[in-house]
Amino acid sequence: MNSTINDISTSLAGVRLRNPTVLAPGILGITSSSLIRVANSGAGAITTKSIGPVRREGHKNPVIVEVPCGILNSIGLACPSLDESLDELKETMKRVNTPVIASFYGRTVGEFGEMAEKISEAKPDFLEANISCPNIENEFGKPFGTEPEISARVTEVIKDSTKIPLIVKLTPNVSDIKVIAKAVESSGADVISAINSYGPGMVINIETASPVLSNKFGGLSGPAIRPIAVRCVYEIYETVEVPIIGIGGIQTGRDAIEMLMAGASAVGIGTGIMERDIKIFSEICEEIRGFMRSKGYSRLNELIGKAH
Repeated sequence: MNSTINDISTSLAGVRLRNPTVLAPGILGITSSSLIRVANSGAGAITTKSIGPVRREGHKNPVIVEVPCGILNSIGLACPSLDESLDELKETMKRVNTPVIASFYGRTVGEFGEMAEKISEAKPDFLEANISCPNIENEFGKPFGTEPEISARVTEVIKDSTKIPLIVKLTPNVSDIKVIAKAVESSGADVISAINSYGPGMVINIETASPVLSNKFGGLSGPAIRPIAVRCVYEIYETVEVPIIGIGGIQTGRDAIEMLMAGASAVGIGTGIMERDIKIFSEICEEIRGFMRSKGYSRLNELIGKAH
């Protein structure tokens, strides 16, 4: 291997990212000012909070509680109106050169298609279908992403509604994530994002003998779920041909490299911002470069899938 380090860029569905770090959805909201700040901090791509069809208040506080090696959250997909979200997205698109991923959800299969059509007017670089959140009330009474047939239908409807590359975000809360991954790939997904939070989990305040979260239960994210995320990405990589964004507890360059070696082409960073602040994106990139330099790698793609 060549010891010259000059390229940590990567590619997702033909879109070039200057580096593999991606702001995960939901951490810093949807405002253009927050997303622009992340882009300027060195992220390879930025993802909006999931955009919804109507204004949604979400759950009452408290909605986040820190636990060993992570956090539990039950925000409840709080979001502004669709018009407000689209205004912020359009402003972001005007002011950044970094690829933008517009995450969104629908309450029915058909609404996913309608949302895709409306959001596409803002011309983000990618759409990301959040089919994996338990807070979406829908016609099936369970997250869309827990059944391969439903996941496939949602993917097909979105692909019929837009020309923009589609990322489909999967949940780890299934018996076999490979089956879901194959279903969405076969239905046209251009990229797979894995994983969403794990759980649900719960924390009880023993002084008050009551649940800490107002919704009682929440999804677990952070370093505690990284081994699960790595396993999911590893299995998906062996099942599909489309690129993968690996998400779950990435806080260091070594964490990112582990995910890349499992098969991810890019890595989502969320709760790591709480530990290392917004500079985490540029710092992880330098840590990746340092590892590559020490091991004689010259291009990032030499790391992708290396553990297989």
